[in-house]
Amino acid sequence: MPWTWRYEKADGSPIPADDLHEAIFPSQGDAESWLGENWRALLAVGVDQVTLLDDSRVEYGPMSLHPDN
Repeated sequence: MPWTWRYEKADGSPIPADDLHEAIFPSQGDAESWLGENWRALLAVGVDQVTLLDDSRVEYGPMSLHPDN
């Protein structure tokens, strides 16, 4: 199954993947590693939170990209 991140605003509304780079991963670990390397860039272009999908099933999320204060 392909693993993808759904990009969202703080209110949970989706940000179309075609507005951003849509990345498809062969495993959950690959998806999580990619997010660990790219979360700041996503935050900089207006992504507030993400949800991890295994095909169309939600694995977990939403997860905020904003650092805890």
